[in-house]
Amino acid sequence: MNLKSERRGIHVDQSELLCKKGCGYYGNPAWQGFCSKCWREEYHKARQKQIQEDWELAERLQREEEEAYASSQSTQGAQSLTFSKFEEKKTNEKTRKVTTVKKFFTASSRAGAKKAAQEKTPKQGQLGRERNADNILRDLKEIFTPSWELASPSEAEIQEAKAPSPSIHRQASIETDRVSKEFIEFIRTYQKPGQDIYKQCKLFLDTMSHKRDLSIEEQSECAQDFYQNVADRLQTRWKVPPEKVEKAMDEVEKYIMTRQYKYVFCPETTDDEKKDLAVQKRIRALHWVTPQMLCVPVSEEIPEVSDMVVKAITDIIEMDSKRVPRDKLACITKCSKHIFNAIKITKNEPASADDFLPTLIYIVLKGNPPRLQSNIQYITRFCNPSRLMTGEDGYYFTNLCCAVAFIEKLDAQSLNLSQEDFDRFMTGQTSPKKQESDSFSPDVCLGVKQMCKSLDLLSQLNERQERIVTEAKKLEKDLIDWTDGITKEVEDIVEKYPLDIKPKSQALAAIDSENVENDKLPPPLQPQVYAG
Repeated sequence: MNLKSERRGIHVDQSELLCKKGCGYYGNPAWQGFCSKCWREEYHKARQKQIQEDWELAERLQREEEEAYASSQSTQGAQSLTFSKFEEKKTNEKTRKVTTVKKFFTASSRAGAKKAAQEKTPKQGQLGRERNADNILRDLKEIFTPSWELASPSEAEIQEAKAPSPSIHRQASIETDRVSKEFIEFIRTYQKPGQDIYKQCKLFLDTMSHKRDLSIEEQSECAQDFYQNVADRLQTRWKVPPEKVEKAMDEVEKYIMTRQYKYVFCPETTDDEKKDLAVQKRIRALHWVTPQMLCVPVSEEIPEVSDMVVKAITDIIEMDSKRVPRDKLACITKCSKHIFNAIKITKNEPASADDFLPTLIYIVLKGNPPRLQSNIQYITRFCNPSRLMTGEDGYYFTNLCCAVAFIEKLDAQSLNLSQEDFDRFMTGQTSPKKQESDSFSPDVCLGVKQMCKSLDLLSQLNERQERIVTEAKKLEKDLIDWTDGITKEVEDIVEKYPLDIKPKSQALAAIDSENVENDKLPPPLQPQVYAG
């Protein structure tokens, strides 16, 4: 089996990571392969189409109601009281249908529509139809208003929200207080734009505090609209440079999502928790998958590579402890960089994208991160869309989504196994590591199998330790031999060229110095005078 065929089940073309609309940004399986921008465009198109259909349905129901009313008025005098009650009942029934249609438009109008339906008693058919038409027009007007502006509370509500009760203060976490202080210190550097940012953030938080009944998708749309609105205000109104806008948006996201985290992360109204449990169960069932099956180009026998693998697993698990989408993305990025380093050390060459994805799948299988689907959904819904559409964060996050999708759909063909072997591995009847020498029957308990697995691991560790001890002794012997060799060479040189050490010569005394040996010298010559 060649390498190309082995990669068939895992290989993902890099073009498949991009938005399927061809805009050049990274797509996301949660957005049906679109990027954030294109997905919102498609979503709004579908929503406008649904609104148009609902509008036509409302108009049709209203026409039918008017026709029924006109018909009933023409024969009203000849009909009995019983028939009048029947006609009134029919009108009420159609009114309820229109109210039901209104509920399809927007969640923000549900409470108002319900309250209006309870307070309104159609005593007269014409008055009921006029109120009904007005309500439909009002609801349609609310639909075309941006969701986060639509949810803006009154001034009294804002003032009430700005003065939270002492119980809310007691529930505020240390991290929330720290982030709030850091955000206030940050926006002071922006002066007037910073004041506008703070005002917009407070308004958004107050708005969302009164709209907890919105679905998580609608809350996500509110957050995305808010990000876009703040970025546009900084660029168009305050003329802030793009690099400062990006930094400001990171701080806005941190401040907003730290406060909103407990309300929007894995909410009870979604099936995120159910998906988390399904993914964890799936990963536990795939514990037998080996790096060789995934064609992972990483050798954990190399100590440096083993350390990188441990760090990558730690980073992907640490993602669940973060509260800000940007911080969760940072954990994914760190994990991915450790993977690239591990591949580079193993292969002694830069890692490729084809090597990265199988290794990321292996890391996810080995780490089994907690609440993986909830974290992915949280990042998708509330992260600044510019981070997911471009840059290394977006690339690594898209690969993580592909890895999770691959794990969910992993089958025998993906691992180049027969269906029989795949089923045996999934049921725990055998293990691929010991399938040739495994003599256990299917009735043997898991504890015995785990014990044998642990013994096998201890045996491997013992072999590694013996190899290390052997290499250490060899190194010690080499050092001793080298020392002896140097000593012998020095002795041979000294023997061949002996060092003749002469006695130290005495220092010469000065002629005019007081020296007893000067007395033995002959007397100095005296000048002689000769007579001529």
